[in-house]
Amino acid sequence: MGEIRFGVDDLAQLRFAVSPLWESVAALRASADPGGHALHLPWIKTALTVGRERTDLLPHLPELEALAPPPRCPLAEIEEELSMGPPEHREALLDWWAAGVRPYWPRIRAVLEADLAYRTRQLSEDGIQEVFAHLHPSLRWTEDRLTGPGLPARGLALGGGGITLAPSAFTARCVLLPGRKGVPPCLVYPVRAVGTLWERRAEPGDGLARLLGRSRAGLLGRTSTPTTTTGLAHQTGLSVGAVSQHLAVLRDAGLVTSHRYRREVYYRASELGRALLEPSRPS
Repeated sequence: MGEIRFGVDDLAQLRFAVSPLWESVAALRASADPGGHALHLPWIKTALTVGRERTDLLPHLPELEALAPPPRCPLAEIEEELSMGPPEHREALLDWWAAGVRPYWPRIRAVLEADLAYRTRQLSEDGIQEVFAHLHPSLRWTEDRLTGPGLPARGLALGGGGITLAPSAFTARCVLLPGRKGVPPCLVYPVRAVGTLWERRAEPGDGLARLLGRSRAGLLGRTSTPTTTTGLAHQTGLSVGAVSQHLAVLRDAGLVTSHRYRREVYYRASELGRALLEPSRPS
């Protein structure tokens, strides 16, 4: 068991982020251990068909996990993160990302962003104690410290720089990425609702499509968990501008709600919106 010690300034510097680089490394680990990642078998079956982009990196997995940098900003691009990562593997990691992860990134990112929205709402409503108390069953929050397996055995004092929390779809346990070059450490934790990641989503029925238009009905169907205009654009192939216009109409009609987290606005189906979607779901 290890621990992380927080000061007053550290509590005020709590951040949330998504790390495509860490997800790429964790996905590589999952592809090498299908039995330990049964929830991801629909994806793993495809990942195992990826050629040298995957097999060339497998021998370096421990090194990649040990050298993975903490995310610098909430929604970083992988190219930005790779500039901080191990230089000898940058090109190979980018190739693996392109072949094995990027085709599924809109779906993965939507689940991660939904977790961020949940945690930030929990932080604002219930406080940091509740965030840490429900982050993972192995963690314990007591007074000014977080304890649990995978944390520094000698203890880590944050020293006023805070910490970043990053959900991961492919990580089954908590992992601490040490801080570096002015970037605070990052605690990676398993994302909520990962079991929904590879579920097939029912398309809105013809009646709802005739009522709202197929594009708006499709967007409404993808807001059962909070997501952004960029995420919806990736999922649907629509332009960001078109998605924004459709969401504005849905929001004005009371079918979706929105809230801002830093530079991003998250949209989620309202109670009325979910009621409209209900008949479209298979019985």
